[in-house]
Amino acid sequence: MYVDRRSFLVGAAGAAVAAMPNVAHADPVCDKLPMPETEDLRILVIGDAGTGARPQWLVADAVRALHADEPFSCALSLGDNLYDYGPWADNDAQFRAKFEDPNHSLDFPWLMVQGNHDNSAIIPGDGAWLLRGDHEVAYHSRSARWFMPSRYYSVPIPEVRPIVEFFVLDLNPLATYQPPPVVPYWAPGGMFMTEQAAWLDRAIDHSPAKWKIACTHHPYLSNGPHGNAGEYEGSPFEAINGRHVKDFFETHVLGRCQFILSGHDHTLQVLDPNTASRGTRQIVSGAGAKTAHGAAPGANPALFQNYTDVGFMVLDLCPNSAEVGVFTVDLGNGQLANVFRRRST
Repeated sequence: MYVDRRSFLVGAAGAAVAAMPNVAHADPVCDKLPMPETEDLRILVIGDAGTGARPQWLVADAVRALHADEPFSCALSLGDNLYDYGPWADNDAQFRAKFEDPNHSLDFPWLMVQGNHDNSAIIPGDGAWLLRGDHEVAYHSRSARWFMPSRYYSVPIPEVRPIVEFFVLDLNPLATYQPPPVVPYWAPGGMFMTEQAAWLDRAIDHSPAKWKIACTHHPYLSNGPHGNAGEYEGSPFEAINGRHVKDFFETHVLGRCQFILSGHDHTLQVLDPNTASRGTRQIVSGAGAKTAHGAAPGANPALFQNYTDVGFMVLDLCPNSAEVGVFTVDLGNGQLANVFRRRST
């Protein structure tokens, strides 16, 4: 008998959360990257890439070609780093097969974001075993490129007189495809999210950076199949539809950061701010290894959107401007195409 994924997730994934131990996590850190003092930054923005399959390799080959001509300063990997379930340990062979090997010679720092597939329990992507993502934090000490010192953290670049500060968030406890967690630590009003919110408020308030950018896996707005926060999966259930994600963005991010960079939907979208977003622009770059299979786009106004091609984005930052470029990769011949470019000041 066929059971659709959405229905199965609602019924089955709840069993996993009951088994999750309630353990404390270290305080988040505000880490500095070992990068030169420069006023021109070139950032690779890529999400949902960690399959280890041919499309990921083709995209990585295209990134290598672009990097050879115009070097990247660092990368933002927007979650779902290790499909389908995430790591089993901090020395899991998946780290090599799905990150190190495909991205060989791309030897710049990769700021890593936690995704729902990095925290799977029963069903791939259910996000129901949140402790699994701690192995990705532990891998930070094993890799010269994988940068994830905590489940959430901020990075000012450069360290002195930063042009940008990236605020890397972990909103997985708020959108776990299950009823509210029975472990209080992970609940929407529990210690993990409460401490993360307080940390983020302080970090944004104290940041001297010109550009303040929130980096998440789950988007606030998306025309892709998952939809907008508060409407994820078209579900009436708060634990699934991301209503708490929406509240978090609206309380702590909107109007305070110029951009939200997210993955989750396997698309490339540069959306226009709406009234609710208070000037914050949502960008979705989740096509690092998969596409949305031609899904019909949603209704959010968009400067650009693509649902059929794998690819990535490039964010060029300087003190006076931010320029977003979108690149697609042909899965037949690996050809790279720059299909969109837009500058903001």
